[in-house]
This record gives sequence, C-alpha cells and structure tokens, in this order.
Amino acid sequence: MGWGQGWNIGGIAVALATQNILGDLFASLSIMLDKPFEVGDFIIVGDALGAVEYIGLKTTRLRGLGGEQIVFSNGELLRSRIHNHKRMESRRVAFLLRVAYGTSEAQVTAIPAMIRDIISSRADVNFERAHFFRYGDWSLDYEVVYHFKSPDYILHMDTQEQILLQIYRAFQREGIQFAHPLSVVRVAGAHDPVGGWPPAAPTPGGALPH
Repeated sequence: MGWGQGWNIGGIAVALATQNILGDLFASLSIMLDKPFEVGDFIIVGDALGAVEYIGLKTTRLRGLGGEQIVFSNGELLRSRIHNHKRMESRRVAFLLRVAYGTSEAQVTAIPAMIRDIISSRADVNFERAHFFRYGDWSLDYEVVYHFKSPDYILHMDTQEQILLQIYRAFQREGIQFAHPLSVVRVAGAHDPVGGWPPAAPTPGGALPH
C-alpha cells in the first residue's frame, strides 16, 4: 500500500471519528438546551432504565436498578425514545380480575359496581372503569382502570396493594371465588362413538371406521 492510499484511509478514519465526536457534542448541547431529562430523573431508554447521575460532553450515565452503571453516547441517546418518569403527573393503572365460572348472575353483575365503590372512595386516585369484558378459557375476566394522582412509584404500589386487599375482602364477604387455571378431562362412556369425541369422519362407503 502506498503512502497516498494509507493517508486516504487514515484521513477517512479521522473524519469519521471527528464526525462522531461532533455528533455527541451537538447532542450534549441539545440536552442542555432542551432538557429532555436532568440529573436525578428516572428514565427508560429501550430496555435500559435507571436514574440519570451524570450528563457529560460525550456520554450520559445512568444508575440502573441493580446498581450497575449504564453509559450512553449522547448521540445514541437522542436517537432513542426516552421515557422520563420523573415528569409524570399521574400513573394509569390497569389490571385484570379473574372470577370463577359458576359465579351467580347477581354476583357477576354486582362486581363492577363493587370495584368502583372501593376505588372511588380513595382521594388519591381517579376511577376510570371496571367491566366484565371477556369469557376466558377458565375464568370470567374483568378489566379495571384507574389513575393514581402521583408519579411516586412506591406510593402507587402501596395504593394498589390496599385496593387489591379491599377487593379480596369484598369477594370473601360476598362469597365470590377467584378463578384458578384448570382443564376438564372427559372420560369416555360405553355408548360414546368409537375413537372418542368428536366422532370419526365416515368412510367413503358411508360407514364409520371400526
């Protein structure tokens, strides 16, 4: 390889490196001006989540939930979708309740109002809805949605625990059973079709196969 070729390859490498450095510097300037997050904010970027502990000229560092440090180049960070949880004003909470088949019609009908009364009685949440919305494979499924009036995760979990315990107590009081996964096994009887259910398809001659 001649000096000219070596110089050209080296120049390209330097240009690419310079481009990356300038990209990170401009991204750092953008972070400082636009402030999509600040030190101390809890953010999620792709499958990484943690608290921002440093914003530099080239990189931003997060402290992960497990204590590990996660380092992003600023250019890579701004090309990603960032979820800033510190700036949440409220949390939307949705969960399923699975009720056992065999529950009486009166109980099935009463459950949404029962859940609404439990959640609406709290000053720290806004109730949205509770509906019986699906016949599941092994349960009658209800979907419940409410909004917790704070971004604080620990307070949100405390509130959800209290709501679930109140629903549990109400179900016990009313004799409503939660569903458990199950499967039904049917034992063939003496008069069942040969080969079991469903009956085998007729042969071309019209008779069932033996």
